Amino acid sequence: MRPQTADLRNSSSTVTEFILVGFEQSSPSTRALLFSLFLALYSLAMAMNGLIIFITWTDPRLNSPMYFFLGHLSFLDICFITTTIPQMLIHLVTKDHTVSFASCMTQMYLVFLVGVAECILLAFMAYDRYVAICHPLNYAQIMSQQVCVRLVCSSWIFGMVNGIFLEYMSFRNPFCKDNHIENFFCEAPIVIALSCGDPQFSMKLIFLDAIVVLLSPMVLIVTSYARILTSILSRASSSGRGKTFSTCASHLTVVIFFYTSAMFSYMNPRSTHGPDKDKPFSLLYTIITPMCNPIIYSFRNKEMKGAMGRALGRGNLAQAESV
Repeated sequence: MRPQTADLRNSSSTVTEFILVGFEQSSPSTRALLFSLFLALYSLAMAMNGLIIFITWTDPRLNSPMYFFLGHLSFLDICFITTTIPQMLIHLVTKDHTVSFASCMTQMYLVFLVGVAECILLAFMAYDRYVAICHPLNYAQIMSQQVCVRLVCSSWIFGMVNGIFLEYMSFRNPFCKDNHIENFFCEAPIVIALSCGDPQFSMKLIFLDAIVVLLSPMVLIVTSYARILTSILSRASSSGRGKTFSTCASHLTVVIFFYTSAMFSYMNPRSTHGPDKDKPFSLLYTIITPMCNPIIYSFRNKEMKGAMGRALGRGNLAQAESV
């Protein structure tokens, strides 16, 4: 029963807070199990991404554009997962699931900012692999440190600007109806559906924005890997092909995880959505993908595994010396 819902629908008062339904309808034992599971996944994601940031910024053997981008991807993943999961963990163990209007706006903006920046960065990482494989002699010149810094900064700037636009479109209409959000965080399509008036205009513009933000980088990624595939099949040795395929497969796996879930959330008609369909995809791109990214890159990359071994070895050695 939701007594507040009927009152809100029959009144013209402005909504000042939202209620994140999340896993509210689950039994206490189920919520306790989910809390333990998500806490473990969140801790693993933070630890793995933190380790990648540390080794890519401190290990001189990983001083290349690919690992420079990878370190920033891990930083984005930490930001992304921290905007949603800690709040969800709190709501799993408390009865109060309300969030203020300002908190909802802030959370949504951060999700937009980091999510869009990650989309752009994944495209730049694909371009980096294309230059490294197809233009190895000019790689150092094309992907200089200055260029890499500019590309990372441009992904952040685009995320900030695009986030402002998406935030405005999400909250342009007043809210005076139901304030229950059928998810564990303030996701734009669900929030827009709760606004007064016709939300179709905002939904159409967000859909068009998603086409630009998601499909444009996807075109660059597909084009880059098509040229990479053509290049390695025509001239690389069998051992060279295996190493190249391994590196590219890691990036493609990350891209498929992230883009598939984001496209479902922002490029599907609302008629195909529902709590049972939204939550799994929301979980996929807010916690599963940030957790899987470092695992995928670590276990499929010999240099990363070697760097992790050296980092952990130095830590064990320092601990032994202190004892």
